[in-house]
Amino acid sequence: MKPDDKEFLADLFRAAIEAADPENALRANLPGVPRGRTVVIGAGKGAAQLAAAFERVWPARLEGVVVTRYGYAVPCERIRVLEAAHPVPDAAGLKATQALFEAVQDLTEDDLVVALICGGGSALLPSPPGALTLEDEAMLNEALLVSGAPISVMNAIRKQVSGIKGGRLAAACHPARVVTLVVSDVPGDDPAQIASGPTIPDETDRAQARKLVKAWGIALPPRVAAWLEDDAGLAPLPSDPVFSGNEVRVIASASLSLEAAAARAASLGVPAVILSDSIEGEARDVARVHAAIVREVARRGRPFSRPTVILSGGETTVTIKGGGKGGRNTEFLLSLALAAEGVGFAAIAADTDGIDGSEDNAGAFADGLSMERLRKLGWDPAALLANNDAWTAFHHLDELFVPGPTGTNVNDFRAVLIR
Repeated sequence: MKPDDKEFLADLFRAAIEAADPENALRANLPGVPRGRTVVIGAGKGAAQLAAAFERVWPARLEGVVVTRYGYAVPCERIRVLEAAHPVPDAAGLKATQALFEAVQDLTEDDLVVALICGGGSALLPSPPGALTLEDEAMLNEALLVSGAPISVMNAIRKQVSGIKGGRLAAACHPARVVTLVVSDVPGDDPAQIASGPTIPDETDRAQARKLVKAWGIALPPRVAAWLEDDAGLAPLPSDPVFSGNEVRVIASASLSLEAAAARAASLGVPAVILSDSIEGEARDVARVHAAIVREVARRGRPFSRPTVILSGGETTVTIKGGGKGGRNTEFLLSLALAAEGVGFAAIAADTDGIDGSEDNAGAFADGLSMERLRKLGWDPAALLANNDAWTAFHHLDELFVPGPTGTNVNDFRAVLIR
């Protein structure tokens, strides 16, 4: 890929991240200072950065605890930062969940709880209900991750197999008022979906969760399946009076970040179009649709004229059938590069939290000649895609994008440049 194209695409990614900067987003959405205590709780891959930013902008005393992924902690003076495993929960997450409940004990109606919630919180907050164990919850998470179901389906099921999700943490804060400040990483920006809504109830019930399991063919662990068949420990509904007076604000989202990237592109002399901020579906299938648009623009100048950069966001999924390494963004790029091979384009696809899948890259770069170069290196792109091994492809191409943890999470970022 041409260095100028790579720098242009990386610059758009940086603009998207800057638009979701925790301090700026928080400063514009601060609640009023209460008469009593201010307790900060939170969870997600960007929770520590949100907590540090909140300490800088909050004008009064505060205390609290947040949980983030291993390696994502940053120093805080008054808020305790705990780390746990993601995407499969571990014992540290179980202790962190208990610490959040302990932080909101014995509150009064004069107190304020500020919940800082962002993507990744579902796995970081295990709380197996009833006689279920941490192993049961970890097995559930693994079954959901390999199912190919969209995040909304996974979260609807998680909420029914938890002691903290689906508004249960906010219920424990009563009678204190809870203000939830959300950095959205889900298509459509429904705040009840981010981190499976520990402080936000929704209308999904257990019967609906069972229907989703059947519709998506999800192979639940037997003990979890048995729990879903029962009606014990149901999630509270939004109509429950314990939630009266609570407030929810989405302070950063994919939509705002894509608009910022489009503005940056325009300032650099390239018109931008935003397809959507809420694209879902199999990563390789979404890539083929993008490839069709790229070919149409490159060859016929429609529906957009050249030059242009096509932007999109959302959260795709990968149904794992092979044994390779990668994530949804690298899989998207490998499929895109195959489907638009030979076309004059350059592209980036990256997770805005800085990590795509289980490795240390946020995503990768690709262009119309990437597959030709890969074959010359002795690799079969189609075989790598079939094995869910996109990381290996871009590792050997030396096109992995590794910005490190960004401190925010507003879903996937995709940009395709056509000169």
